[in-house]
Amino acid sequence: MTLAQWIWTIVKLAVMIGFLINVAALLTWLDRRQSAMMQDRVGPNRAVLKIGKFELRVAGLLHTAADGLKFFFKEDFVPPKADKLLFGLAPILSMMPVLALVAVIPMGDTVFPQYLVRSTDHGYVFPAIERMGQMVARGVAPVDLAVAPLSSGILFIFALAGQGIVGAAIAGWSSDNKFSLMGALRAASQMVSYEVTIGLSLIGAFMLYGTVRLEEMVRWQGENCWGLFAQPAAFFLFFASAVAESKRIPFDLPEAESELVSGYFTEYSGMKFGMFYFAEYMEVVTSSMLLVTIFLGGWQLPFFHRDGITIAIGDWTLVHQAIPHIWMSIIGVVVFFGKVLATCVFQAFVRWSLPRFRYDQLMKLGWRVLLPLSLGNLFLTGVILLVIDGSPEVSSTLKVAADISQLVVALVITLFVLRGLVGFFAPKRRSLWIVGTSAEMANARGGTVTGPMQL
Repeated sequence: MTLAQWIWTIVKLAVMIGFLINVAALLTWLDRRQSAMMQDRVGPNRAVLKIGKFELRVAGLLHTAADGLKFFFKEDFVPPKADKLLFGLAPILSMMPVLALVAVIPMGDTVFPQYLVRSTDHGYVFPAIERMGQMVARGVAPVDLAVAPLSSGILFIFALAGQGIVGAAIAGWSSDNKFSLMGALRAASQMVSYEVTIGLSLIGAFMLYGTVRLEEMVRWQGENCWGLFAQPAAFFLFFASAVAESKRIPFDLPEAESELVSGYFTEYSGMKFGMFYFAEYMEVVTSSMLLVTIFLGGWQLPFFHRDGITIAIGDWTLVHQAIPHIWMSIIGVVVFFGKVLATCVFQAFVRWSLPRFRYDQLMKLGWRVLLPLSLGNLFLTGVILLVIDGSPEVSSTLKVAADISQLVVALVITLFVLRGLVGFFAPKRRSLWIVGTSAEMANARGGTVTGPMQL
């Protein structure tokens, strides 16, 4: 590797790992903040930094910093009869695969360094590039915006994701605690069950995209339509299974507090517990990255391509505007991380909206509902691909439908952005509400109606 390649690799690694760790930390704050908003509570407000007469609360963000510091100074308790080696190894096995997953996820399109900035007699210029193909000049190699752009792609992710089962199982078995062992058994069976659905739901996407490389999947979506429209059933199946894999509500049976104390990490404390705790939030971020990459267009925006903006419906090109390569590269990276953040927020919303399943309901959902649906989606995808290959008319019609779906997505994104800007700059209306007890409110509205007693 050349010096430039080393620098690019270090930068990509720092960006991806930095984003993963910081967003996972912010998700701990978001869980508290969003749950308080949905349950009409105050939320995190106790952690405060006093500077003279000023008190700095930062909307509760200091709670996250306090949690991190607390993990470092808590006692590292180890049960007397625990397997010391495996007990210490389990948190590492739970966290390291999540960190390694981001290595193959692309955060943007290929960068061609020689086309970022050029020096001319009249100063510096920022050229645009062609929409398709590889452009290599003066021996400068293009840079893939993935830390390790492997040809195996999603298969590498499947191989690493399965290692999380090992960490949970070892943690429960080595703790010498019956609740921990029961939580480990639940975690292993749950993760194995839903990994089957994850794999089968993505096979239809592989058939459609014709590749297992994540960056090629994103490029296919940019030229056609997002995977959400091409594989809607697979999108919802993957999302449900990914939430189950992260073991969060409504799928948090391995650590159900009302049944198993804290599940497979009951006996853990200090930074070892913090690694389990943090790995769960990092799983939310990595699953959001995969969801965005495979189904939500990755770094793509509707009608945005390498060469700029091209608004086209079928064979009609309505608008084409070239944009410098450096700006398109920056826009792609920002769009990818923005989509990931939005998906993480949606997962937090799901967490505080649904009740916990019973364990039998959890397994029935996986084996009797999601698994048959994923097999049906696989069969239906094969039939549709056969029809498309045998009929050029159907293929051209679907191409127009794909362009229309891009237009719909562009309009929806525009409306959301405008609505957000209007809400941000609109004057705030504050009014004082005095709310008494529920009995007082009911009496003020005429009282409650009680039906006759059942004998």
